[in-house]
Amino acid sequence: MNTYDFAGRVALVTGGAGGMAAKAIELFKAGGAKVASLDIRTGGDPDVRWLKGDVASSADAESAVADTVAEFGRLDILVCGAAIPGGSFRTLEVTDEDWESVMRINATGVFYCNRAAVRVMVPRGYGRIVNVASIAGKEGNPMEIPYSASKAAVIALTKALAKDLAGTGVLVNTITPGPTATPFLYESSPEALDYIVSRVPMGRVAQPEEMAKIIAFLASEDVTFSTGAVFDASGGRAVY
Repeated sequence: MNTYDFAGRVALVTGGAGGMAAKAIELFKAGGAKVASLDIRTGGDPDVRWLKGDVASSADAESAVADTVAEFGRLDILVCGAAIPGGSFRTLEVTDEDWESVMRINATGVFYCNRAAVRVMVPRGYGRIVNVASIAGKEGNPMEIPYSASKAAVIALTKALAKDLAGTGVLVNTITPGPTATPFLYESSPEALDYIVSRVPMGRVAQPEEMAKIIAFLASEDVTFSTGAVFDASGGRAVY
């Protein structure tokens, strides 16, 4: 497994208790980084500073960044991996609650955490932010309107924020995974899941480790001239 040199770096990962975010934490640690995670759950790794909270709470996002800086002295990397799939419903079956809950976590939560991180990264002149979107944000998945819309919002947020911060030393990029073998994927209805997998030219779902490797690259010092970019990881479903 290739690793990047994260010695002396500090990362805050949202949703780090599972899925591709947990695998990203493993890569950060392997490279020598100190890591904190903001999640509604806590993981079992004693080397991670687990911060229990809600990404869609502005106060919790600000507190997580402040706690990370207080504990480790700095913040260099933010990965926003926390998200929920919502239910699989046709348009007229989507309730106000369905819409608002998914947008709250997947879009508002990313904004709050990005904003909190930027407050401490910009004055130091360095930062790497990686927001996890989805292929659904590019193409839209039927029966997943709130989820698709929320991930499109993450893509647009990333592009806009990157332009705001261009020249500050803080780079902001996003990845758009296709279906990935995490418990999250299997919360989709069988009908929605069949559709999602059928659209992948490579004929399989991705493994969390494959997504984590892209995240680690984008969080590394090797990335110096990419910002506001959308890095596809959909197995060929989208080639843009």
